[in-house]
Amino acid sequence: MSTVAPPLPYRVADAWEETADTRSIELVPAGRELPPFSPGQFAMVYAFGVGAVPISASALRGRHGGLVHTVRAVGAVSAALYRLCPGDTVGLTGPYGAGWDLDAAAGHDVLVIAGGIGLAPLRPAIHAVLDRPAEYGGPTILIGARTPADLVYRDEIESWRGPARVEVTVDRPGAGWRGAVGVVTTLLDRLDLRPEQTCALVCGPEVMMRHTAGDLVARGLVPHRVQVSLERNMRCATGHCGHCQLGPLLLCRDGPVVGYDRVAQLLLVREL
Repeated sequence: MSTVAPPLPYRVADAWEETADTRSIELVPAGRELPPFSPGQFAMVYAFGVGAVPISASALRGRHGGLVHTVRAVGAVSAALYRLCPGDTVGLTGPYGAGWDLDAAAGHDVLVIAGGIGLAPLRPAIHAVLDRPAEYGGPTILIGARTPADLVYRDEIESWRGPARVEVTVDRPGAGWRGAVGVVTTLLDRLDLRPEQTCALVCGPEVMMRHTAGDLVARGLVPHRVQVSLERNMRCATGHCGHCQLGPLLLCRDGPVVGYDRVAQLLLVREL
């Protein structure tokens, strides 16, 4: 007997472009509602007649009170979701997995490091930290992208300046770019880190997370205070199919957010 719940219908309340190949869609329940999501948790999003993909929530409450997911069109399902318009219907199951441990970050300086579309799963954590400044130390947000045109949430990033220190870098600058150039780890040299008082949240391409987490530990952060969000090929989202296995971990159940102390050695194994 299957333990996977059937998807609930959700209606697209709004959809807007983030970049040339990335859009955000806000989903509201068309009937029964899923349980509340925590920052970093993901849903299985069904494009009916095409398939389903795991996507972390990029906002827990959008302009219409719904969940927001940010989708980059890179495959058949994500391309179908990218084309959705207000009024269309998708299926949703979730919430799944372990999210950002913001309780462990309480009382610490919060360092958020995002590479590319990896800013999407981090965004609800940023919202939570900025909404409750008394619970956390000084927040710092480091963002890297391939080009200025690939930056998501550009207007919102500007609104984070002031409540948080925000630094942005790109790999390939375009005309008029006056910001930093280089990989996101180069921004660490600009910081006066207090390693014993810092909790880091990291999401982006796996090679970026491996180098970033290793750099943070080399600078004195305790590995269990460096959280990374890992992505694997998730099919069932319930730990039964094994497609998302990383060594002893099933990332749909034990992740996607995991302490670096649990995965540092696993990430060194090529194609594990």
